[in-house]
Amino acid sequence: MKIYTRTGDKGSTQVYADKALRVEKDDTVVQSYGDIDELNSQLGLLAAVAAPEHRESIYTIQRNLFQAGFAISASSTLTQDDVATLETDIDALSKKMPPQTDFVLPGGSKAGAQCHVCRAVCRRAERAVISLSKHYNVPPVVPAYLNRLSDYLFTLARYMNVQAGVEEIKV
Repeated sequence: MKIYTRTGDKGSTQVYADKALRVEKDDTVVQSYGDIDELNSQLGLLAAVAAPEHRESIYTIQRNLFQAGFAISASSTLTQDDVATLETDIDALSKKMPPQTDFVLPGGSKAGAQCHVCRAVCRRAERAVISLSKHYNVPPVVPAYLNRLSDYLFTLARYMNVQAGVEEIKV
């Protein structure tokens, strides 16, 4: 199978959102897929710089993001249990650090800073999916998962910085 088809050379592509559609490459469904793909790629970089103990969680999130993309096309296994797992992980990490009392600048250790980049991309993906849901049937679990994932990534960034001994810079 070739990676190129030449069918998209004039600015349109085939996607699956409720059904197979040919849409312009700046359509909200393409934007949503693209933002989720970018987030997944940024998470791949995070896994490369993160401590080994965090990698399996990151890989699970990456797999779930594929499911989020599949959910947009109505063929997903993403569930509320995946959202609940993120909440459990947020609570577990939060217990291992001092409570957050101030806004902090994104950054810190290399892994913590990359985690903040992932969080920001996740928020953009969430906004794109919300826009998409105004035109297509998007399962409610997808924006819920992205919302919780951005909270998890913020918490993980803080935890990675604590682990690295890097103090947060308050706003």
